[in-house]
Amino acid sequence: MPRPIIEPPPAPDTPLRPLRTRLGWFAGLALGSALATIAVAWLLKALLR
Repeated sequence: MPRPIIEPPPAPDTPLRPLRTRLGWFAGLALGSALATIAVAWLLKALLR
């Protein structure tokens, strides 16, 4: 049987992972978004010159 794409939520008695691990995806997403915004702004500035 194939593994489900979306995992079910953990059991209520499962201990939480460390905060750094839980929010690591958020920091990566914020950094990636900032870099993408900088790149688009730089390209638009280059087009206007």
